[in-house]
Amino acid sequence: MPASNSADSTRDRIVDAAKTEFSRYGIAGARMDRIAKQARTSKERVYAHFRSKEALYTFVAGRELALITEATRMDPTDLPGYAGRLFDYFTEHPERFRMIGWGRLELNDATAADDEPTRAAGARKVEQLRRAQQAGHLDPAWDPVHVLALVNQIATTWIAQTEMADIARQAGGATDATRRAAVVRAVQQIFPPAGTALDGF
Repeated sequence: MPASNSADSTRDRIVDAAKTEFSRYGIAGARMDRIAKQARTSKERVYAHFRSKEALYTFVAGRELALITEATRMDPTDLPGYAGRLFDYFTEHPERFRMIGWGRLELNDATAADDEPTRAAGARKVEQLRRAQQAGHLDPAWDPVHVLALVNQIATTWIAQTEMADIARQAGGATDATRRAAVVRAVQQIFPPAGTALDGF
């Protein structure tokens, strides 16, 4: 049992170190020797747990996406609420947004499998949206892939465009609360529940 605990501890340290490394440097720029040093183990031990840098990233990203999914809980009947939770999560954890973003940039069509964590999570949410449309909870005129892409983009506008957040701060008056309110209102205007009438629409 002690050997198993030690192995688990080593693996946990590797995963924690990899999260930091991938967030800072992406997949291509990450170094397994730096991960090993930060994890207080050898590079050989890292490879004993994970066969490649890409496999390590896939594992770490999958775990992070599970945490994000649990924390933000997409409800297809309340997309404004979901956008607000995404805004809150990534405002609090910008390093996690960066780490997931590196995967989107570096795992292209030629290298990413259908079960790559970001794609798999997206596919599940698209299916949730499609079922909500079929049940009459969401406007069926939209392609559910477009719905998810646009909601995600609006929710992460400020964390993805840090220069705009700086401009807003310099102009005065903009706070996390006002930015969050703008995100929620934008999603509400574009994707109200089916049958909801909004002023001006």
